Amino acid sequence: MSGHGHSHGGCSGGHDHDPPDRGTEFSLYTKIDTDRVECLNEVTNGSGKLVFKPWDQRLDTEKYVESDDDEELLFNIPFTGNVKLKGVIVIGGNEDSHPAEMRLYKNQPNMTFDDTRSDPDQVFEMQRDTSGILEYNTKIARFSNVNHLSIHFSKNFGAETSIVYYIGLRGEFTEAQRQGIMIAQYEAYANPKDHKTSLFDNVQHEIS
Repeated sequence: MSGHGHSHGGCSGGHDHDPPDRGTEFSLYTKIDTDRVECLNEVTNGSGKLVFKPWDQRLDTEKYVESDDDEELLFNIPFTGNVKLKGVIVIGGNEDSHPAEMRLYKNQPNMTFDDTRSDPDQVFEMQRDTSGILEYNTKIARFSNVNHLSIHFSKNFGAETSIVYYIGLRGEFTEAQRQGIMIAQYEAYANPKDHKTSLFDNVQHEIS
């Protein structure tokens, strides 16, 4: 059900056969509109943004987010374009503070915990991962045109709060189309007031 790959037996503390370009594969963090990222139920405001970082910093335990009132965390993640999301890696806290379930929602900006009562686009039962060797593969057809991703960690392995050190996103990115300039120019040329003025001026010129 979890559909994670690239583990190579790593869940038992074994091998990590990362290909050399894996850091490049998990570079979608550079396509996140970081200023607009929200993390609900975080202890420290703004700490949720810190878990989106380069692959070579995934083991940095100085930057992390911890849940506040209970074990739940909800991330609202806007992208600067369109994403085809293929995989997610989560490095969580040691022992029972590691998230145990991850629920993904696409294109639902500003989600709240009340909104998570709706059916997610995909659910993963998670395993403890403190080194980034487990990948949760998405249903690509369902996540092929994503401009906003919400990640809901609904429970952990039994601790009062949850801790996340790293969230890695793998996929393809397409720049958003920008049509605002053309629309603005069209509206400027199509302003009826301008046409009336020019027509009136022409009539006045012919009369004189």
